[in-house]
Amino acid sequence: INDLKIGSTFKHWPGKTITESDNNIFCLMTMNHHPVHIDTLYSKKTRFKKNLVVGTYVFSLIVGMTVQDISLSAIANLGYEKIVHLGPVFIGDTLYAKSKVLSKRKSKKNNKNYVIEIETYAENQKKKNIIYFKRTILI
Repeated sequence: INDLKIGSTFKHWPGKTITESDNNIFCLMTMNHHPVHIDTLYSKKTRFKKNLVVGTYVFSLIVGMTVQDISLSAIANLGYEKIVHLGPVFIGDTLYAKSKVLSKRKSKKNNKNYVIEIETYAENQKKKNIIYFKRTILI
């Protein structure tokens, strides 16, 4: 909890290279069978010209990348907000995440706990931001 001071920043490591298997398994598990994610011939006719990685996988992956630094000792994730997809993610992209503590206050229900608001950005190997979100955790 002492590392989570207002203004503290974290570069989460390691990054993750997205594989075709990652994308396909997530599509199967979540029943997202949109052809832009799984049909190469269909995707070639889109403005991106190749398969897009499922956005909810990207979000889940980036949240997972933050656990070691941010929420390993959390009691609960209280909420996520302002999830914004800033750019496309493709198979073969490598993603990196960074977070910043925005606010910290004692819990109203138990003054031994803290409610912490954090923003997270992720970028690809070209240093282009691809997703942003805020979350609130209870520690």
